Amino acid sequence: MNFKEQIQQGIPSILPEKKAYDPSINHAPKRKEILTDQEKELALRNALRYFEPKHHATLLPEFREELEKYGRIYMYRFRPDYKMYARPIEEYPGKSEQAKAIMLMIQNNLDYAVAQHPHELITYGGNGAVFQNWAQYLLTMKYLSEMTDEQTLAVYSGHPMGLSPSHKDAPRVVVTNGMMIPNYSKPDDWEKFNALGVTQYGQMTAGSYMYIGPQGIVHGTTITVLNGFRKIKKATHGGLFVTSGLGGMSGAQPKAGNIAGCVTVCAEVNKKATETRHSQGWVDEVISDLDELSKRVKEATANKETVSIAFDGNVVEVWEKFAEDNIKVDLGSDQTSLHNPWAGGYYPVGLTYEEANDMMANNPEQFKKEVQRSLRRQVAAINKHTEKGTYFFDYGNAFLLEASRAGADVLSDEKGKEFRYPSYVQDIMGPMCFDFGFGPFRWVCASGKAEDLQKTDEIACEVLEELMKNSPKEIQQQMQDNITWIKGAQQNKLVVGSQARILYADSDGRIQIASAFNKAISEGKIGPVVLGRDHHDVSGTDSPYRETSNIYDGSRFTADMAIQNVIGDSFRGATWVSIHNGGGVGWGEVINGGFGMVLDGTNDAQRRLENMLFWDVNNGISRRSWARNDEAVFAIKRAMDNNPKLKVTLPNFVDDSLFT
Repeated sequence: MNFKEQIQQGIPSILPEKKAYDPSINHAPKRKEILTDQEKELALRNALRYFEPKHHATLLPEFREELEKYGRIYMYRFRPDYKMYARPIEEYPGKSEQAKAIMLMIQNNLDYAVAQHPHELITYGGNGAVFQNWAQYLLTMKYLSEMTDEQTLAVYSGHPMGLSPSHKDAPRVVVTNGMMIPNYSKPDDWEKFNALGVTQYGQMTAGSYMYIGPQGIVHGTTITVLNGFRKIKKATHGGLFVTSGLGGMSGAQPKAGNIAGCVTVCAEVNKKATETRHSQGWVDEVISDLDELSKRVKEATANKETVSIAFDGNVVEVWEKFAEDNIKVDLGSDQTSLHNPWAGGYYPVGLTYEEANDMMANNPEQFKKEVQRSLRRQVAAINKHTEKGTYFFDYGNAFLLEASRAGADVLSDEKGKEFRYPSYVQDIMGPMCFDFGFGPFRWVCASGKAEDLQKTDEIACEVLEELMKNSPKEIQQQMQDNITWIKGAQQNKLVVGSQARILYADSDGRIQIASAFNKAISEGKIGPVVLGRDHHDVSGTDSPYRETSNIYDGSRFTADMAIQNVIGDSFRGATWVSIHNGGGVGWGEVINGGFGMVLDGTNDAQRRLENMLFWDVNNGISRRSWARNDEAVFAIKRAMDNNPKLKVTLPNFVDDSLFT
């Protein structure tokens, strides 16, 4: 069968040959054993329901072995033989161009160059899954190949429930991931219910089919690093940024450091992840010896080099070595997946990568102790640096939260301040970007052509330069940073997987860029374009320790904004929408929503983009304004001036002297 026929087949009626486990692929660690014998039987029954009864006797021992060996049933036998990557849209079978675009995005999430653990259908973050198993993938792709523009596919935590009648302006797909009853969102609940095959962790853009490789976070990280250096009033050249994590999204850090112009040291314990990023050109050098690293960093900062260095080892040892050698660290952070601390998100110092993987699966209680001991040691070393002037910030990966739970010295004595170090959203991204409506707008050229991406870069740059001429002074820096970014996008070779791009834009920028794309498509200058964004944005996510950490009216622990956002997007023209429990900072710690929108050059697409993109941004600005954030009050007043149909309740400010 050819590719289209394989997609249309779905789950094959004749069992494919059993596939050998490929050790050359970066695999997910074994999950902790958490199910009772009775629950294991239930997990097996749940897995077998995808297949005809005649196959159950063959598949049962196989699935039982997977459950025992890996802690999950992935159904490796059903992994497709065709290469997994984002093909040009016309290569997909189907009756709906919108559905074909979604298939393209799903395959991009599972591309070996993009996905962290592709055979386990995990895109990034250690557990951020597109699907729970390969049967779900096959069935979803089949449904998409059959769908018309008057049907909608509902996907429950990776499981496609089926096609339902709808209408052309309804979303083609509605995705939910991990939407638990609130009392069942503890870390072990994820382990249990994911092992049962009834829920999954979609991360932010993995389970919503909108991940575009590490480029997706490069831009935000670049802006963070640039503004971090601006905050300490130091030029990036000759400055030192120390962090950790080269896996999925964290792999963007060294590239961002290079674009910003500083020296970056990024530690990583997984040699395969380091090799991948080095081979892709996302990190310049790899060093395994601490003395050699110390010498190289002193040389690079003295010569004001722009260079990124991966340390093949644990970041705790880097912080300690640099303190011992009196190396001045200007910016410090951490981007290990501490939202998932007990299942591979953080590797404790003192254990090899292999020893840690063995302990987390076979002695989880001891592993937890080792992680917490390591966090206390890491914080102690970081505190030595900050006492000498290092600006350390939490990168929204739950580092400070988990460190505090481990008993590390991160709590603050200051009134109204929880941690001694800020979240990067509190200090940088919140007031400088999100409150003004700037966030990670992204697009994918569905033709798969590099020349289409270049044309869209040029179009976006022209739009931004024109907008900047009349932009208020409050957002001039944001506009200029994005123009600089898009002009250098091609030379920085950011594409991994699909022909995609990201830049930070407000609602005006997003609407005008999207409109210009739609016009270019209608004129035959470029092929169809898929719009989206990271959930890490102005409106999409309610996350008290990251996206909404600069909300100070007490509402940062509510999730109304994310829910309103995804509901509003769904009836304003999104091609697909998603809402997730978990992502970024962890299961039970955040609710985040996203969307995808296909531009095809039609008037319908124009109508949808104008309506939906305006809401998608201004919903969040409204909430931030109501929290009395000055920048957001400015931004929402400007939005109301630009669109008379928008009427937002504004806060009244209370005189501080009344409380003294």
